Amino acid sequence: MSNSEMNTEVKDKIEELKKSVNRTSNWRERLDAVEELGQLESKEAIALLKHSLAGDSVYKVQEAAYRNLKSLGEDVAMPKQKVGELVKGTNKILLRIKKSLPENHSYEDFKEKLKKMRLDLYDTYEGNKGTEFDQWLEENWSSLPSKK
Repeated sequence: MSNSEMNTEVKDKIEELKKSVNRTSNWRERLDAVEELGQLESKEAIALLKHSLAGDSVYKVQEAAYRNLKSLGEDVAMPKQKVGELVKGTNKILLRIKKSLPENHSYEDFKEKLKKMRLDLYDTYEGNKGTEFDQWLEENWSSLPSKK
């Protein structure tokens, strides 16, 4: 394979990974993309990793970007993990979704509607909370007022 063919292949791969890194409703895809970018030693890959380090809503993705940037020899600092509300207006959004459901809906109904209406919010909290996500979401759901 010639150098120009390899460069085109790398550029195509980076364009594909750029789309994945920016896909807000799938933290696992972003994490996989960050891991793949860490295998590519190019300015574009490093720029995308820095973008993920600085701005991803899921801490696991930021950690992976940090780890990969360090392994590529970049001088970067580990970001601080956000506490509190990860998506602006989360409680209002959850309340609106709960009130849009019938009076006697189940937690599963609520969870499914949240996933359908606000996958970005669902994905951010699922990625950050990990195994504690369901407990967190159910506690929030049960603490929200019902229809009046």
